[in-house]
Amino acid sequence: MKNTSPKTILLIIAIVLAIAVTFALSQITNGSSGTSTFQLVIFTFALSFASLVLLLLFVNIIILNKVNKLFATVKNFRLQSDKASVNIEYNSNDLNNLNNEILAWAEDRKNEIEQLKKLEVYRREFLGNVSHELKTPIFNIQGYVLTLLDGGLEDPSINRNYLVRAEKSVDRMITIIDDLEAISQLETGELQIELERFDINVLLKDVIDSLEMKATAKGIILSTVDENKPIFVLADRFRIRQVFVNLLVNSIKYGKEYGETKVRFYDVGNNISIEVADNGIGITKEHLPRLFERFYRVDKSRSRDQGGTGLGLAIVKHIMEAHNQTITVMSTESVGTVFTFSLKKA
Repeated sequence: MKNTSPKTILLIIAIVLAIAVTFALSQITNGSSGTSTFQLVIFTFALSFASLVLLLLFVNIIILNKVNKLFATVKNFRLQSDKASVNIEYNSNDLNNLNNEILAWAEDRKNEIEQLKKLEVYRREFLGNVSHELKTPIFNIQGYVLTLLDGGLEDPSINRNYLVRAEKSVDRMITIIDDLEAISQLETGELQIELERFDINVLLKDVIDSLEMKATAKGIILSTVDENKPIFVLADRFRIRQVFVNLLVNSIKYGKEYGETKVRFYDVGNNISIEVADNGIGITKEHLPRLFERFYRVDKSRSRDQGGTGLGLAIVKHIMEAHNQTITVMSTESVGTVFTFSLKKA
């Protein structure tokens, strides 16, 4: 009966009621002659059936009209949602269709509420992280300035040293603000990607050369396979440089002493797949899903000691999304980490 059409149900009701009325009337006229009784029964059944059908159809039209309007409203409202459920299979049962739509709409709202709760938690964490990241350099600057005002300005052994330290804290604040602004612009589409054809191997070699001293300090080797082979891509050269710098700097920070970070290129159809792999400390599975969040740090105390804003991987993710590409990460603790992203071949 669940998928039975309302019209079929009304027809069955009309037949049952007509039979009941006819039976009751036949009992009343039981003393009449057989022929007249039979004719009266037939006439009564036909009249009762026709009247009931008309009445029920009239009611059906009124009710189903309201049902169809409600069905259309719920369906349109649900489909306008950014995260609507999968398409529903409809049948001839309007009430069943409405029921399915309402259940799907309720499920969507449930998912939406859960997502809003997650976003609220994320918002609180983000605001807390921003305030913490800015608080550290601000307190440092305040300490240096107060020391200078309390007499340190006249002490040649500390005045210049403290001014240099204060400048470094200011630079850190500026870096954090610049990174936040870049992420905001990338998210809102205000920061336009300037596509050009260039040899990504040449760009990578330039980045490796610029990080050579930092890598050498930890005995880490930065290398690429087929460095002399031209590999042309269509992308924003400046932003892809940012991607390489962030990924390679991370591999140096968290790499093992005398380890290695290797960059490989793979030809995959219309794209070039780029793999940045190191043999560093690795990342546990529980941290991988949140690795690209703003200010998310696997080891907060150690990460801050190593420097950086905690925004590098978030910027990398948004740059790749602006190129209509994605970046993935695989990691095994104490073995190493592999970041993989793609760019359009030129």
